[in-house]
Amino acid sequence: MPLKPSQIHDLLTAKREDFAAFNQETWQQIQSYRLQLEKISASGEAELHDLLKAQSSAAGARLLEPLDAAQQGVVPCKLAWQSREQSLVWVRDRLTGIKTFAVDGSQIYPGKDLSIPVALVQIGWFENPHLPTGGYEKDVALDIMTPSDLKAGNSGQPVDRKVNMRRFQMETERLIDYMATHERDQDCLVFLDGSLVATFAEAFELESRQFYVACLLELLRASQQYRVPLVAYIDTSYAQDLKVMLQKLFHLPNAPSVHDAQLLNPLMEWGDRTPLFLCERSGILDDYKDQRQQIAFTYLKTTRENYPARLEMPLWMYEEGLVDRVMDWVRGEVIIGSGYPYVIETADQTAVLQAEDRQAFFRILQTWAEQEDLNLRFSRKMVSKVRRR
Repeated sequence: MPLKPSQIHDLLTAKREDFAAFNQETWQQIQSYRLQLEKISASGEAELHDLLKAQSSAAGARLLEPLDAAQQGVVPCKLAWQSREQSLVWVRDRLTGIKTFAVDGSQIYPGKDLSIPVALVQIGWFENPHLPTGGYEKDVALDIMTPSDLKAGNSGQPVDRKVNMRRFQMETERLIDYMATHERDQDCLVFLDGSLVATFAEAFELESRQFYVACLLELLRASQQYRVPLVAYIDTSYAQDLKVMLQKLFHLPNAPSVHDAQLLNPLMEWGDRTPLFLCERSGILDDYKDQRQQIAFTYLKTTRENYPARLEMPLWMYEEGLVDRVMDWVRGEVIIGSGYPYVIETADQTAVLQAEDRQAFFRILQTWAEQEDLNLRFSRKMVSKVRRR
C-alpha cells in the first residue's frame, strides 16, 4: 500500500519536541564554536600557533597558511559579476590552456539471476584542455570480475564490496597513469571525486581497510613524484577536523552533530575559502606511513545555497606555492558546471551504466556462454527480460 501522508504528519507533530530540542542544542553548540573562529585571523595567529604547538596528540587540523587575509576562519574571494557571461570571461582568463582531468566509475553487481557470479566494472574519464579550438578526450575502460575475483575472503568481505574495491582501484590507477604521462606539468589539474583520507574504510575489516589506504597512498605518492597537482573534491562533507581543533584548543563541549561545513557556512560568500590546514585526524591516518603528514585541506564555497565543499590536496602543492592558482582553477570548473566541477560531472556521465547497458551485458554474456558451452544458467525472470529488451 502507498504511504499515508496523514499518518506521517501526525507522527511528525507528535515528535516535534524531539526535533526542536535537537535543533536548539545543535545551534547553541555551533554558536560556541563560531566564537572561537575569531582566533583564526591575523590578530589571533600567534596564539593559535602557540596552542597548536602545545598539543601532544593529533589536533584534528594544524594551520599552514599565514592569516593576513583571513577573518573568522575565512579568506574572502571578492569576486562578483553582473552576468554569467562576465564570469565565463574570467574563467577563460584562468583556465585557457590548463588541462583538467577526472575519472569516475560504475558497476553491475553479481546477482541471483545468474548461476555463476560475475560483475562488470566500468570507469570513464574526461580531459578538458580548455583551448580556444576546443577538443577533449573522453573514453572508458572495462573489467569483468570472475567467480575467482569475487570470492569473499576469510574475513567475510561482502561480494559487492569486492566490486567497489575493484572500481576504486581502477579509478586511482587511471589517475596515476595520467600523472605519469604529464610529469612536472603544473598546467594541469587532476581531480579525485572523494576524499584522500579513507575514514570511510575504518568500518571495514582489516583487509579492505588496507586496500583502500594502499590505493590512496599510491595516488599521493604519484602526485608527489610526478609533481602534478591533485585535488580531492568532496561536495558534501561531514568532516570534523576544524571542529576537533577548536574543541581541543579552547576546551569546548563535545558536539558530535556539528561538522566543519555547517560551522563555516554562514561566514562564507561564493568563492570564499578557509586558510589551508594540515589534516591531523586521528584513526585511519595512522596507517598512511610516509604520507601521514602530507594531506592539506580547505573549504570552498561553491554555491550560494549549499554548504561549502571540502578540498584536499598533497602538502607539496602548498610548499611550491600552487594553492591560489589551483583554487582559481577549481572556481573556474565550478562556474562552468554551475556549482559542481564540470570535469567531474562529465566523467560521471561518461562512466555511468544505464539499464540498457545492463541488459546488453547479459545478452552478450548469454551468447558467449552458449558458444563456449559453459554451464551458465539465467533465471527465468532474467531470460524474459533479455528477450523482451
